[in-house]
Amino acid sequence: MSNINITLPDKSVKVFPKGVTSQEVADSIGPGLARAVVVSKVNGELKDLNYVLEEDCSIELFTGDSSEGHDTLLHSTAHLMAQAVKSLFPKAKVTIGPTIENGFYYDFDIDNPFTEEILLKIENRMKELAKSSQEILRIEISTEDAIKMFDDMGESYKVEIVKEIDSNDIISAYKQSDFTDLCRGPHVSNTSKIKYFKLLSTSGAYWRGDESNKMLQRIYGTVFSSKDALKNHLNNLEEAKKRDHRKLGKELKLFTFDEEVGPGLPLWLPNGTVMIEELEKLAKYTEKKAGFDQVRTPHLTKGAIYERSGHLEHYKESMYPEMNIDGVDYYVKPMNCPHHHKIFSATPRSYRDMPVRLSEYGTCYRYEKSGQLFGLMRVRSLQMNDAHIYCSENQFKEEFINVCKMYLEYFELFDIKKYTMRLSLHDKNDLGDKYVDEPELWLETEQWVREALDEGGFNYVEVPGEAAFYGPKIDVQVWSAIGKEFTLATNQVDFVVPKKFDLTYKDENGLQQTPICIHRAPLSTHERFIGFLIEHFGGNFPLWLAPVQVAILPVSDKTNDYAKSIAQKLIDLDIRVFLDDRADKIGAKIRNAEINRINVMLILGPKEQEKNTVSVRRKLTGDLGTIDKDMLISTLIEEIKDRSLTHK
Repeated sequence: MSNINITLPDKSVKVFPKGVTSQEVADSIGPGLARAVVVSKVNGELKDLNYVLEEDCSIELFTGDSSEGHDTLLHSTAHLMAQAVKSLFPKAKVTIGPTIENGFYYDFDIDNPFTEEILLKIENRMKELAKSSQEILRIEISTEDAIKMFDDMGESYKVEIVKEIDSNDIISAYKQSDFTDLCRGPHVSNTSKIKYFKLLSTSGAYWRGDESNKMLQRIYGTVFSSKDALKNHLNNLEEAKKRDHRKLGKELKLFTFDEEVGPGLPLWLPNGTVMIEELEKLAKYTEKKAGFDQVRTPHLTKGAIYERSGHLEHYKESMYPEMNIDGVDYYVKPMNCPHHHKIFSATPRSYRDMPVRLSEYGTCYRYEKSGQLFGLMRVRSLQMNDAHIYCSENQFKEEFINVCKMYLEYFELFDIKKYTMRLSLHDKNDLGDKYVDEPELWLETEQWVREALDEGGFNYVEVPGEAAFYGPKIDVQVWSAIGKEFTLATNQVDFVVPKKFDLTYKDENGLQQTPICIHRAPLSTHERFIGFLIEHFGGNFPLWLAPVQVAILPVSDKTNDYAKSIAQKLIDLDIRVFLDDRADKIGAKIRNAEINRINVMLILGPKEQEKNTVSVRRKLTGDLGTIDKDMLISTLIEEIKDRSLTHK
């Protein structure tokens, strides 16, 4: 038997007999790796561990705690769950079972809904199947044979899926014992590698997300490579439930939705409005320092401006329908950029004016499908922290870097420790359709962005096929305190629309030049950002951002006047106060302040009144003892002014 050379990640080369598998390569390295490995990458392509190596190649081996390995475990466990369901409910029909962030789901056509009792039964059956050490084999068949195979099984949904695949394509499926499922793979090589999993919940789901189709039963689950990793994830899920912005938003009286107003249209209550105003105050201060000018534009605009910008061609499905006024089509605005272009062009510009930075805090409206609406994260009414920078090519890099630095400023202020920037690139196959057909400009501007990110030392990854229609962009992913991922800020390059609007400035030689436009929104929409902050802080906002900053709690009506005098002084200093002068016991007042997550509680009894002091209790800290009234006020003012995360 002839041999082949296999190159490992450390560049070492090992000789193996031709026909060796990735699992056998792992076996040769050591028993620990042999047990832990779940998938391999051969010549840069992910493969099953039982993939046969026939020629010289490079190989990487991934354990379940890698991103590649975790995704493989998730996908394989979805199949294991489907196998368990079929073994318990033979008449159930399987549909699709994709992976999602840290989990998976599978949809089933079954007459009865899955109860908690049934869910536990399925999970126990999965454990039995996993321990039975079933080999998982990849098979490749023609479209015709795949249709026949799944038709013979009575799996009509799989038949429907296969019929949509090009008849010339080879279909891959995975088989474990008597269960076979359509899948591209890769998968683990044996069910024994699937150990630490949990079924989480069930829900209804329409086939293909279409309400006209049959309602299916969906099961969500997760899996990890170790017992501790699974335990930590489940703990985080429980914490996430407690921090859910929809739940806390209601408890803290921040926002509400009303069917008579309409889905996806939040009503901001006084407490939530305070937070929006504080964010705007922060952003306006930050932008003033960075040289931005504030502008305002109308909510309603003639359709011609969106025809010119290209939004009607590329973005219409996300816009509300036109309304005819005096024979002219108008739209509620989905974004501010065309209006800012008009503001730029309203004044003749020269190179001395550049760059021009315009910022606006206005409301935009986008048609999100009802099934996509989700609390504050997906809404139809958006309060935008929006701005546009018009600059020359020579100024582009500095301006782009400065915007990214502004993001990091905000991250530090809000204690966002983990982030990554996604450089969204075009797909050349979609030029003229999804993207403006300017291939050279695409490559040039994408390289500008790469160089800016590299020079600024920013953490980023490249993602093909997710650019805006007019240029490359940065989407900023952040993680909350409990590890939940959010898409927040964006920084977009526009090399197309300024030309469409005939935007120009005179250069040093008196020649007309077209500026480059940078679209940026470092705080996302206020809706999404506040949703993130609610979950990130768990409702325990820093003092400067808290809707109510101080609760004044008189022990009895004998100290009400003293309490009122302190309250008035704090109000005069623009500190947000709640005076609880109800006839309740002090314990009940403290408990109420804690439930409402008020940062500072001032407890006032006869001794405090006599000595002109306050007894202080801080949220998450407890009693701080008795403090001179004026000294405390000075400390609070300093803490608010500095926008501190922790108290002094």
